[in-house]
Amino acid sequence: MTTLTVNIDNKKSEKAVKAVLDALGLSYNVEPTPVDVQRPLNKAEQRVYNNMKRSLEQIKLHQEGKIELPDARVLLNDL
Repeated sequence: MTTLTVNIDNKKSEKAVKAVLDALGLSYNVEPTPVDVQRPLNKAEQRVYNNMKRSLEQIKLHQEGKIELPDARVLLNDL
């Protein structure tokens, strides 16, 4: 018997590989990735991270009285 290890980063590809293995009648074992393993952020995740970081920095500056943030009603009216 031969063992083949395949690392798959997205669920769609994982499902496709499982379907192929099932179609070929091969047995396989799925080992979930440990939670503490970090992978690089993709572009969308990095954009969200940067936006959240910038927002939290603005909140901190506002709480320290260094900047004035617009009123939420004004922002909602602009929408």
